[in-house]
Amino acid sequence: MQKLQTIKDIIDTHLMRIVNMGLNKLPVNVESLMVDPNQDKNDEWQSWLPVESTVVDEEVVEFEGRLGYKLPSAYVAFLKHKHFYELHISSASFCAHPSDSWRARLTEMVFDGYPREFLIDKGYIPFADWSDWGLLCFDANKHVLDFNYPIVLWDHERANEVEPHAQDFFDLIFALDKAEKEREVEDDES
Repeated sequence: MQKLQTIKDIIDTHLMRIVNMGLNKLPVNVESLMVDPNQDKNDEWQSWLPVESTVVDEEVVEFEGRLGYKLPSAYVAFLKHKHFYELHISSASFCAHPSDSWRARLTEMVFDGYPREFLIDKGYIPFADWSDWGLLCFDANKHVLDFNYPIVLWDHERANEVEPHAQDFFDLIFALDKAEKEREVEDDES
């Protein structure tokens, strides 16, 4: 349980950084639950705020049925923690998770992003962009406790290959947060 709370704290820290830096604006209509009530109504870009997740178990089960795979328990906890439009930690940009359309966004990333034959058809479930050249994916080919699959990095220029990236979703979040903190220290020292 402590690991789950630590992940939630890391997510909250990075979401609040986006809000505090004013990077939570989009040139689209923001879903009503997530609209910043203090935004300037005349601004053509809408501000969004991260909010408590409304995801319920039945929605996760339905999505897993569509995927054909169970999701890692840690990732389900992530989905049930907060809704957001953008979440960047180090080089990872997580799939948008808005309140009303999170399943559509994940479905698009999994089934309509890069060609299926390189990813989901091979048991790789994408959930985040990596820099501007790849995807972080769950390797659902590995049978592990609570479906806490290893994380692999898929490079769109080497489409038939993946490389190991993290032991599981817990380790990924911790490593990304550590890398982000190290980058901040380096930036401060420069």
